[in-house]
Amino acid sequence: MNIGFIGLGVMGAPMAGHLADAGHAIFTCLNRSALPDALDGKPVQVVGSPAEVAAHCDTVIIMVPDTPDVERVITGESGVLVNVHEGSLVIDMSSISPIATEALARSVNEKGGLYVDAPVSGGEVGAKAASLTIMCGGPQAAFDRARPLFDLMGKNITLIGEHNGAGQTCKIANQIIVALNIEAVAEALVFASKAGCDPATVREALMGGFASSKILEVHGERMIKRTMDPGFRIELHQKDLNLALSSARAIGVSLPNTATAQELFNSCSANGGAQDDHSGMVKALERLANHEVGS
Repeated sequence: MNIGFIGLGVMGAPMAGHLADAGHAIFTCLNRSALPDALDGKPVQVVGSPAEVAAHCDTVIIMVPDTPDVERVITGESGVLVNVHEGSLVIDMSSISPIATEALARSVNEKGGLYVDAPVSGGEVGAKAASLTIMCGGPQAAFDRARPLFDLMGKNITLIGEHNGAGQTCKIANQIIVALNIEAVAEALVFASKAGCDPATVREALMGGFASSKILEVHGERMIKRTMDPGFRIELHQKDLNLALSSARAIGVSLPNTATAQELFNSCSANGGAQDDHSGMVKALERLANHEVGS
């Protein structure tokens, strides 16, 4: 099958690579000079625009950073929408606004195409291992058609709801939980360390109790060892929490702790940490405590 894949970044490249390894021909367009190394030697054809990608492929997958990027790819000049037709399937695996997703889906539906929003969780590691969690919104028929492709890229695949935007809403909920867990782990380790305890020993003890979590396991270790290479960049988590806070305002929901987590990320970015892994939130709390974990 010819599959369009637009957005061959840190996660998109290995995701497209899994599709190619399964025998699909990949069509793409680039905003860089060469294909990523992850696609070296694989059946990938580069064309000039998203519209050309859609001309070659009935199914187009999009994996780009933010809402305006998806809008440009789909509805911009020479966008995918130019060549959407009856039977086209557009799958957006980016993490973007649920409200914008509904509008993009309508534009595709009006031309006879199907649309699935399918943001992912699992980061670069999950993309490379084909173990991503994929959260989907869209009609059952569209999900069923996309499912064999999702199975090549992920493990935990769920249709959240048959309305477009449901997948994006679930991804926002995921990012709220992750951010608040990072904040809790960072706060606990700063407290324990400044009180005179070895944070590595505290983490080890907590891993055996009710406070145990994946965040404590992975990001707690990052905080202690000062390994802040992403991972998932703070600037990307800021983008996701902006989506959370703007969506919450639109539906009349208060997210007080999400707002606090965003302010801590903002502090990190203001101090040059936008490219750090999101576990780097600990640095904002360290500045407030005038104490570095483990010092």
